[in-house]
Amino acid sequence: MPLREHLKEFRNRLILASIGILIGAVAGWFLYPYAFDFLAAPIVRATEESGQDAKINFGGLATALDMQVKMSLVIGVIISSPWWLYQLWAFIAPGLRKREKRYTIGFLGAAIPLFLAGVALSLWVYPRAAEILLGFTPEEGSNYLDAQLFMSFAMRLVLAFGIAFIFPVIMVALTAAGLVKSSTWLRGWRWAVMLIFLFTAIMTPTPDAITMIIMAIPMVGLFFAAVGVAKLFERSRKRRKAALAAEEAAAEGAGA
Repeated sequence: MPLREHLKEFRNRLILASIGILIGAVAGWFLYPYAFDFLAAPIVRATEESGQDAKINFGGLATALDMQVKMSLVIGVIISSPWWLYQLWAFIAPGLRKREKRYTIGFLGAAIPLFLAGVALSLWVYPRAAEILLGFTPEEGSNYLDAQLFMSFAMRLVLAFGIAFIFPVIMVALTAAGLVKSSTWLRGWRWAVMLIFLFTAIMTPTPDAITMIIMAIPMVGLFFAAVGVAKLFERSRKRRKAALAAEEAAAEGAGA
């Protein structure tokens, strides 16, 4: 496929994915109060248990509306994940053979649960991180959290881990499309492990290393699992090519 066609296909898939996210954001608009209550729960608990004065501060006239729009979009990304993940696969799939395009179900069957698992893991970490960080506030002090920064941190955490968890599936898809060899992924395993731990160190703001390790270990495991699957895929493709070549040679011999 020429470069212009690739760009056109990318644009079309991006538009379709965006439409799906916007539809999901409509549902997110109505789910916003529940999402806000969940994110604010650690602040409420800290106030009740320790007696500290901690509140989420909406500093501007339009801040509350701005936050609802942003959180609705994030919820839309989560709700519409099957749709935009399919669009991602459909963009990669033209590089596959007809037989290999049946792996669509396998791609989505792995990518969707992994994305949701990453989201779930971030939501497990978030309240603990918030409570630990609020614990550093002196007893005599008050903590008025800027709503923009507070919610941006939570939304970034959720999306970052969701996307990080689907990267191994994208690795396999790129290998299936013939764009990256499994040996290339394997040669870069040291960099991959280092980047994973760096990523978790940045995205988990708690001061303890245990939380970072808990989040890094499954990501490292997924990376090596993806390399193994990519290797098996390459071997399967080589066997099919060899079998096809043998059949063609046999057919030519019979014709002669």
